[in-house]
This record gives sequence, C-alpha cells and structure tokens, in this order.
Amino acid sequence: MLQKIQAELKALNPQTRIVAVSKLQSVEKIQTLYNQGQKVFAENYAQEALQKQQTLADLPIEWHFIGRIQKNKLKAIVGNFSLLHSVDSLGLALAINQKAAEKGLQQQVLLQLNLAGEASKGGFSEKLFAEALPELKKLEHLRCCGLMTMPPLFTEAEKARPYFQNLRKIRDKTLTEFPDCRELSMGTSADYQIAAMEGATLVRLGTLLFGERPQLHK
Repeated sequence: MLQKIQAELKALNPQTRIVAVSKLQSVEKIQTLYNQGQKVFAENYAQEALQKQQTLADLPIEWHFIGRIQKNKLKAIVGNFSLLHSVDSLGLALAINQKAAEKGLQQQVLLQLNLAGEASKGGFSEKLFAEALPELKKLEHLRCCGLMTMPPLFTEAEKARPYFQNLRKIRDKTLTEFPDCRELSMGTSADYQIAAMEGATLVRLGTLLFGERPQLHK
C-alpha cells in the first residue's frame, strides 16, 4: 500500500511527503513500515511517543507531533520532535518559545489554522493569525516552517478542496513575513489526493497505512 500511495502522490505532486500517523500502533508495525521506506512518523500522545522513540532509537526516524499540545506537556514535547504540527494559538507559541529557550534550542513548528471555525478544533482564525504574525516574528526559539489545517469531516473528499486552497493562499501571503513558512500539512486518509493537488507538502495518513487503529483504553 505504501508504494502505491507514494507512486500516486508522485504523479499528483512530487513535493508531497507522507507522514505516517502511528498513534496507538505497535512498534512492530512502525518498524515494518520503516523497512518499506517510510521515514516520517507522527504521534498524538507525548508519553506514548517518547516510549516508542526510546524503543526505536536505532532507527533514524523523523518524529512529528500532531496532537493537541497541552502546556503542561511542553517539557516532554519541545526538542523531542522534528516538527510540531499543531501550534494553535499565540499563547502556545509563546510557551513553546520559552521552553525551547530554556533548553537552548530552536523548535520547528507549523501554525494550525481553523478555517471552518469549528468549536471542536483548535487553531487560529484567519483574522487572529494575521494579527499574531508580528508577535510570532519576534520568537527567536521558534521556527515557523509552515501551516496546518483540518477541514470539516466530509463524506465527499472534494468538499475539502476550498479549505486546502485557502490554506495555500494564506501560506503564500505569509511567505513575505516568514520565508521559511513553506510546508502545508493538510490531507488525511480520506482526502489526501485532493490535498496533494492543492499543494500539500505533508499528508497525514494513518488507517491507509496501518489499518484500523486500536481503541484507546483509558
């Protein structure tokens, strides 16, 4: 399946990379996918992710964090992931910058936009994002590498296209403020082809690569 999707994406957009969403999946499944050529994996829960990183420390995996980031988890998250996809507010950006400064590093992040205004999802509105840019520019320990969005869940993938198009337009305008802001993390197993067509550089694929996700036992 991985090779099939890679070939499909190469035809749609050679710049699109796959992020394998491995939350709640076993280290054995991650290793199998890694051996097939997948190098970027993403987790949603800090403790689970750090345990997997330790177990798979001999593999040069590029780890991303895509879950909602709680400020009380920043010590475990900042510096332990190549890229944080879900920086959804100026307050969180400030807190990450402070923790990165304490650790003496620069953390790469994506800024999450909530383009549909869904109350159930985090993220900047387009207006708040524009207002936050001057403050974000001042954060020396934060490197804004791009934008991320999660459109509403549609039964028809085509309906997500306007949200992907809008994120790309916002990214293009943002490049004047942030020359490094090139990544577009958008698209999942349900709509990754549409996202790739609209310029996604990162698509987040879970069930397509791993099968159904095990249930989380609380």
